[in-house]
Amino acid sequence: MTRLFRSILPCILAVLLPVAALAQGKAEAKPKASEPAVPQGGALTIDLNMLSHGEVRNGGMIDSGSDANEATDTDNSSRFMMGRERLIIDYRRTGLQTYINIQHSGLWGQSGKGAFNVFEAWSRLDRYGMFAQIGRIALAYDDQRIIGTNDWAVASLSHDVLRLGYEGHGHKAHVILAYNQNAEVTVSGGNYYVNGAQPYKSMQVLWYHYDLPRVPLGMSLLWMNIGMQSGKEYVKPHTEVQRLLGGYAAYKPKNWIVEGSYYHQFGNDEYGLDIDAWMASASVRWSPGALWSLKAGYDYLSGDEDFAVPPSSYIGLIRHKTVRGFDAIYGSHHKFYGAMDFFYVSTYVSGFTPGLQNVYAGVQVIPLKDLTFDAAFHYLATATTPSDMKRTLGYEVELQASYVIAKDIRLSLGYSYMTGTETMDRLKRANGDGNLNWGWFSLIVNPRIFSTKW
Repeated sequence: MTRLFRSILPCILAVLLPVAALAQGKAEAKPKASEPAVPQGGALTIDLNMLSHGEVRNGGMIDSGSDANEATDTDNSSRFMMGRERLIIDYRRTGLQTYINIQHSGLWGQSGKGAFNVFEAWSRLDRYGMFAQIGRIALAYDDQRIIGTNDWAVASLSHDVLRLGYEGHGHKAHVILAYNQNAEVTVSGGNYYVNGAQPYKSMQVLWYHYDLPRVPLGMSLLWMNIGMQSGKEYVKPHTEVQRLLGGYAAYKPKNWIVEGSYYHQFGNDEYGLDIDAWMASASVRWSPGALWSLKAGYDYLSGDEDFAVPPSSYIGLIRHKTVRGFDAIYGSHHKFYGAMDFFYVSTYVSGFTPGLQNVYAGVQVIPLKDLTFDAAFHYLATATTPSDMKRTLGYEVELQASYVIAKDIRLSLGYSYMTGTETMDRLKRANGDGNLNWGWFSLIVNPRIFSTKW
């Protein structure tokens, strides 16, 4: 605990000292907090969120432990339905908010009837722009590339954290602290943490954002310490710390949105290997009118050097002294690297990564008030050159339509087609002729069933 306290103390001081100064200097101005105003008495709302989701897949990856040659004649298509149900209770009064989101999710026909859990449950205190929030929280920052809710995954992503911050006068500063454990009393295992609800043992985050509304420009800085459990329960268990430092900017003049980000990872992974990885992204969206828009962008995520793929049924033995493959951490990956989720959702066959280059362009059309069409094209390639292979992974086309049936009912449909190369087949143990397609639909019903103020 002493080591943990020393690691988080600079983060706490970095936010609390400026917060104290700002609070003292601006006490008379009383800047608005980020939460919407509520009556002095209070407000209570109860909402339902019902998601029904179905998919049809044709082609894709097989288990990395299987023999691709033996699996050539198997059926590579699959069809399934899944559901997610949420009950959301939100209570607010001046200076206080409590929030709970109870969730059930699972496949239709799944053994065990799916998973039932508390997705979010937290309390938040606000005063003069400062706040303290504690509990299970769905975190989302900037464009959600590094920290996001990953809502495409039916269970989504939340964290058990303490969050402290200040928001006012264009400034936002947050400190996030997390420390995970398997059980309340671990007499024999000490603080060893494995197979828990989160992949990390501890986490400290410092996020700062500043808005210049007259430009208009928003800029963010992000610092993360992520403590990964290493060793074994009875053999020198310890925590290895990987770090991330980077920034995000969004420039939004009339009819344009220009975004860019850069992040660098260093420190050590859970096996003690040095980390030296980075990523950069840039995107632009142009909306000349209310009915259509164009977008384009480029993502680069660094990869491991000397990346080799062993033949099927063999294990690769290349030794890496430094991890150079960028880890997309806890972001909403489905949003960025192709809708078919071949990258940063599933691993490569050797455990390392050759990185990724993603060049994309798309168009959005709104022919009717409640109807939206999206189309996008991706060129996908590795960042490094794998042994005996070319960099190109394939080409992906994505089509999507969304229709608002009623104010609390929305239907979305999507279809993706990918032509993969031999490199894609070998890296991902993909089956078939390299032509992969995937269709899906989502129906979301989210009525407000109760609301009162007093």
